[in-house]
Parts: sequence; structure tokens; C-alpha cells
Amino acid sequence: MAWKTLDDMDLAGKTVLTRVDINVPVDDEGNVTDTTRIDRIVPTVKDILAKGGKPVLMAHFGRPKGQVVPEMSLKVVAPALEKAFGTPVNFAEDCIGAPAKTAVAELGAGEVLLLENTRFHKEETDNDASFAASLAALGDVYVNDAFSAAHRAHASTEGIARLLPACAGRLMAEELSALEAALGAPTRPVVAVVGGAKVSTKLDLLNNLVTKVDHLVIGGGMANTFLAAKGVDVGKSLCEHDLADTARMILESAEKANCEIVLPTDVVVAREFKANAANEVVAADACPPDAMIFDAGPDSIAYIKKVVAGARTLIMNGPLGVFELEPFGKGTFEMLDEIAAQTDAGNLVSVAGGGDTVAAINAAGKAGNFTYISTAGGAFLEWMEGKELPGVAALS
Repeated sequence: MAWKTLDDMDLAGKTVLTRVDINVPVDDEGNVTDTTRIDRIVPTVKDILAKGGKPVLMAHFGRPKGQVVPEMSLKVVAPALEKAFGTPVNFAEDCIGAPAKTAVAELGAGEVLLLENTRFHKEETDNDASFAASLAALGDVYVNDAFSAAHRAHASTEGIARLLPACAGRLMAEELSALEAALGAPTRPVVAVVGGAKVSTKLDLLNNLVTKVDHLVIGGGMANTFLAAKGVDVGKSLCEHDLADTARMILESAEKANCEIVLPTDVVVAREFKANAANEVVAADACPPDAMIFDAGPDSIAYIKKVVAGARTLIMNGPLGVFELEPFGKGTFEMLDEIAAQTDAGNLVSVAGGGDTVAAINAAGKAGNFTYISTAGGAFLEWMEGKELPGVAALS
């Protein structure tokens, strides 16, 4: 898919409506406790300023559901933005109408304007045409730098893109390029690692991946469902027994597509869900009836590392085990060590996304060793599922 970037746009003297994701955590004192999302939009804002444009930021904050909720005002984020940008950030008390128009008119060179929460208006999530037109009336150019909101067909992500000259911001372009390299036109062999608790939440993902990748490594509670579908007794492990037929269908689809599904051949089991619980390694088909599977065993880890070492492209969404509890992160962390080593050696393009995935990567200290880590949640997952993202499609 072709999309324009900031390099394709003349921004000199123009008001640049920029959709960003600054839905960041804030403590009771009003301090932003994690600036990751803010830090990642800095290149876009600074480039707009450098090209002579006036950035006007549009964003949502929380889920006010079309009502004005004072605790969800974006005003609380303005100081953190000023610190990150190193330039004044003005604030408009609304995202449309007189307050927004006045604030835009008063915006000086080198300054940034933050509009109030777009979701204070029900019309935002309805993708109302009149509301999108009211937003578009504030500026000359539209930049979408919020891939994490691109799976929503909202007025500020999709509707407005059809009303103004539009392009992708630096973060959006970086994200799209990384994803295209991972699944659009990847260098083979391609490996996908998918973990998590339930198969039911990732059916579309698994069905899409078996037609796109050479090896599909399944971990976490999801692996238990597949093992059970193959007739393996998984004891008291987290398992969706009612999805056995679905799991078997996915296994059959993978075989037809010549995609190897990698399931654990040995597992780490325990009787208690707690850190440092007494545990043992058993064959995957020898889980005691009173035990739960918490991680892949050493033989499984060794094989997964071999698969990773032979890959040229890897995409990860989910850990192999209960990495949050010692010592059940061994499988995930050893796999991440191999991914990092192959990426650092220039042998592997590695892309990861999803909350648990990023948490595991950070816990392993490997955030700097992946080719790209997506900050998006739902958008990343829907992209992996092969679905069209409205906010991206509108830019093409």
C-alpha cells in the first residue's frame, strides 16, 4: 500500500492537524507516569515545526463515551508534551468550534496546540461527516501519527483524511514499513510466535498466519488447547476444551499450507499458581492430572531457538509461558535471547507488539534488540489478522 509521508508535503505556513496517541497513564497528582507514547511522536512534531508548519494535535484520552468528563481532559498531558517537545504547548478547551478556531488563530510560530479530547463528542466515534468537517476546517493538512488508533474508523482517524491533503507521520510510517517488512513482503523463512491465554481471542490471527508464515510457534495457555485437541491430557492447565475442533481445523489448515506448527514437546508443571512454586519438567503428554503447565520445557526451548536461528523474519505476539512468575519465564527469556542475538547479528528482522509481549521484552531487557516494537495493541493484532485498518486505508 502506498502512502505519503511528511517528506511529500509542503507544510510551510500551514496549520497541520496531527492525530496522535497520547492516551498515557497519569497518577493521582496529574503526573504522566509513562511517557513512551509521547516520546515516540516527538520526531513528527519537530519535523512539522522544522518545515514551517504549525502542529495542532488531536487525540483521545480514556473512554468518556461522548460526554465531557473533566478527569479525562487532555490538559493534564500538556506539561509532559512541553517537556518532550522543548517548545510551548497551548491548549484549546474544545476540539471544534470557537475555542478551537480561536486557539488555532492565535498559534505562533514554533508553538504547538493541543485540542481537547476528541471523544468528548459522540460524533467522533460515530465518524460523523459534519464533525470530521468541523475538525478539517481548523487546518490545511492532515497527518496521522496514531497507528494504535488506526483500526478505528473515527472522525479524527478516517473521516478527516478524506477532506484534507493527508500523509503518515514519522511514527506511523515507521510502523507501516516495519509491518510490511514482517508480513507484507518478508524475507523467508518467516516465523510467528503467538502466545497468550486463550485461542478464542486469536482465532482470526492464527487462521491468517498459517497461510503467511513457515513456522508458527504457539505458547502459553493457547498451546494447551492445541495439545488437548491432539488428545493430550493437560491436567488442570488453562485450556479451552470446547475449541478442540477449531484447533484441529487450524492444524489441518497449517498442514495444507506447509506451515509447521510448533507446540511444546516437554513442559514445566506445578501445582500452585505462584512464584517459585515447586515444579518439574515432564513430557508434554505426561502432565500429572493435578498439575498445571506453566512454561515450555528445555527440549522445546532448544527446538524453538533452532527455528528462530534459521529464520530471516520473525513476528511476535505473546509469551511462551507465565513469564511474570519465577521460574516460569525461562522459555520466553531464552527465546528472546536468541531473537536478540540473531537481530543484532543482522540475520533477522524482528517485529513485536501487544501488551504482554512488550512487558516480556522489557522484563528480559531486550527492547533495544528488536528491529521494531509496536506501541499499538488492537491495531497491531488486527493487522496481523490480515484486516484492513480504516485509518491506514484512508491515507492511501
